[in-house]
Amino acid sequence: MTSTVNQPEIPEYPMARATGCPFDPPPALRPMQEGAPLAKVRLWDGSTPWLVTRYAEQRALLGDSRVSADITKPGYPSSAPVRPGGPGIGFILMDDPEHARLRRMVASPFTIKRTQALRPAVQRIVDDRIDAMLAGPKPADLVRDFALPVPSLVICELLGVPYSDHDFFQDNSKMLISLAIPPEERAAAHGRLESYLDDLVGEKLAAPGDDLLSRLGERVEAGEITRRDAAQMGVLLLLAGHETTANMIALGTLALLQHPEQLAALRDGDDPKRVASAVDELLRYLNITHNGRRRVALEDIEIAGQVIRAGDGLVVPNDIGNRDPAVFDDPDRLDIERDARSHVAFGFGVHQCLGQGLARMELQVVYGTLYRRIPGLRLAAGLDDIPFKHDGAVYGVHELPVTW
Repeated sequence: MTSTVNQPEIPEYPMARATGCPFDPPPALRPMQEGAPLAKVRLWDGSTPWLVTRYAEQRALLGDSRVSADITKPGYPSSAPVRPGGPGIGFILMDDPEHARLRRMVASPFTIKRTQALRPAVQRIVDDRIDAMLAGPKPADLVRDFALPVPSLVICELLGVPYSDHDFFQDNSKMLISLAIPPEERAAAHGRLESYLDDLVGEKLAAPGDDLLSRLGERVEAGEITRRDAAQMGVLLLLAGHETTANMIALGTLALLQHPEQLAALRDGDDPKRVASAVDELLRYLNITHNGRRRVALEDIEIAGQVIRAGDGLVVPNDIGNRDPAVFDDPDRLDIERDARSHVAFGFGVHQCLGQGLARMELQVVYGTLYRRIPGLRLAAGLDDIPFKHDGAVYGVHELPVTW
């Protein structure tokens, strides 16, 4: 039977991160993980979904067909108000079969074979940005000068978006993922991005190229999706394709600079397997998506001694799941030699991140090149002076002053 919980004892979610520990999950999550894999938390609207803190239960529930990702379902634990008639939700917040139908339309560029074919182009982009940074003034801002341009250039090339418009889409992307921005302003930012992508789809319909937006344009012409569907998928891919990887590049660099023995082992070796291992360990250790994956139960589910009732919300924070000592020995230690490939940084199940192969490849090129080409890279500010993104759905740093 479901255990009863006194309402006043239900903690608020999200929880505060510890000062001085910029890479660790909120400390309140650890005793919750040790005490029970599922516990109730209170959200901004007073709802009390289940918080799932252990790795095994996270994977079990994320892979369960009785659990829905549909934000329109009653009981879905939204992180902010959902405006009726507002921006489209995108296929990541849909269930199969519609989720699978739309996902297949954009999946081909993200296969392992296709992403590996992009590696030489990504290597050129990384080297060009390092050249520009080395030729520029010191100290440099690694976010502005390197971490943000690299994935932005890659996703623009893949989608067929002009990189010359990067200031526009980056500024609106920041507003869209900021939890400190009022809902109506986030909706307006989404509207501007959707209008921008809709115009691009229109251009591709008139003059198609060899890019993903052109292929979505073909689906529009075939009557399989609407032009707005194509624009919404473009927004999703543009946002996910640069924001997450950019934050991983900068935050991963900061983590390595704070662990010089790990940085030296990565920089001084030439084994691609070690670089790949380091990428997965940093993905496990850093967990830049800290707002928890959100789901709602469609049926009663018995798990870990609890009964999740149909209509109950679920919040699944991968940051604490990837620090589960039952799966990862000494989980709060960064160790690029460990096998961390089973992490849940990209989620699990049918909604597992579509672009994970591209992200891994980009990060392998970056981590395998940046520190080798700038072996004296170091912080140009104290850790306490670095502005962290505590107000966003994607964690990272606003700036990272570095010198060499």
